[in-house]
Amino acid sequence: PIPGRCAYFVERKKRFCKMIPALGRRFCGEHGQQEEENVRKRIPCPLDPKHTVYEDQLQKHLKKCNSREKPKPVYFVQDINAGLKDVAEIPEKQVPICSLSKEELETLITKLKKASSGLELHLKEQILSHQALQEALKDPKNGESAFKHLKQQASILGNMEKLHLLGPGRCFVEFGAGRGKLSHWVDVALQNVENVQFLLVERATTRFKVDGKHKRRDSIFERLQVDIQHLCLNKVPILEKKNLPVVGIGKHLCGAATDLALRCLVESYTTCCDGENEEPAPKRSRNDKTEVASNKSVDNKSNEDNRKPVAGIVIALCCHHKCDWTHYVGREFFKSVGLGPVEFNYFQRMSSWATCGMRETKASTSEESEDQTSDREEHEQTFSKTESRSDTLQGILTVEERKDVGCLCKLLIDHGRLEYLQQRGYKAALQYYTESAVSLENVLLTAVPSPSLISETT
Repeated sequence: PIPGRCAYFVERKKRFCKMIPALGRRFCGEHGQQEEENVRKRIPCPLDPKHTVYEDQLQKHLKKCNSREKPKPVYFVQDINAGLKDVAEIPEKQVPICSLSKEELETLITKLKKASSGLELHLKEQILSHQALQEALKDPKNGESAFKHLKQQASILGNMEKLHLLGPGRCFVEFGAGRGKLSHWVDVALQNVENVQFLLVERATTRFKVDGKHKRRDSIFERLQVDIQHLCLNKVPILEKKNLPVVGIGKHLCGAATDLALRCLVESYTTCCDGENEEPAPKRSRNDKTEVASNKSVDNKSNEDNRKPVAGIVIALCCHHKCDWTHYVGREFFKSVGLGPVEFNYFQRMSSWATCGMRETKASTSEESEDQTSDREEHEQTFSKTESRSDTLQGILTVEERKDVGCLCKLLIDHGRLEYLQQRGYKAALQYYTESAVSLENVLLTAVPSPSLISETT
């Protein structure tokens, strides 16, 4: 190589590189990196093989790798809201609905109609609005998709106001918060109210969050990045500190997430779980043990005495096809009407007929523009032409019959949730909170503690 020039031999040009390397280096920037990679070996990261790392820097990388196991927050309690896991009750193999014979399908539908014969098939329509969203609803800058979401949020707030859940001294827990839009509008509605907290529960990291844009100093926003299945609200520091009444809210809380949220609010929150995950206390003398036991029983009693039922629950239901028998809160109701995990497994999948319905749509044609595709409801099911044809059950059910069966499946699953809340002392109801043209997932579950439940805890 020429003195003072790069020492890398360019095979294609049959000469050494003529670039000037940095002081004290033999190769220029480009060829130095290539030479380094030839000498140093890269290996897959043992924590996540999707990315690689230099072998000689592995230990350093493991300390800062984003895939490393992070310390669990204090409010993480493994499977606290998961429900009972009776493995024996879970069907081993899911048989596709399209493979059922006509007789088997008719038997299933007969069971469905018999189980739902005593239920209120026509829900009350309670489409409301709220002043906090009137300006946004009139803003021409909002497109069709944004307008649909605003109408739903306005109706949810209107139903909350009707139940007297919008007020001072509350902690609003938004499950499946996403960007936090629902909490944002609740905050706007309570702009002149003091002592308000918001806990936004979301297991995934979320971009374009709106909760960071709030400038009010008297409302507190805090995100809990945890799966609802493992969330113990009792242990959330901000709730322990202020002990405010809790209002659980959610917009389109998918499938099993609704059941996990209900159990989180109704069971784990109102039950003291301070004994979970505690380290063993150091050994003490006999007298000390007696004194500690006495103090602990007094503390537990005071904690249970202070424990109050949640002030209210307002959740827009969604995606019943994602429900899970393991987590479902209405298992006792299903058993009481002669149904079990096998029937639930079929009804859960058949519930999608209410929203997809295998209708003749333009979704698979070139007539639908990109704007129309992007404006679809965030949780609305979409199926390809092939998927639709594979499960059409031609000659057994018409499109309208399929839709009716799907609606009945959704109603039955929701009624199990209703009975779950009623058995625990809550006054619960199901209602249509928006038009089907706005969202096909248009059922709202609301619950407030009954007077008898309040008197028991005071």
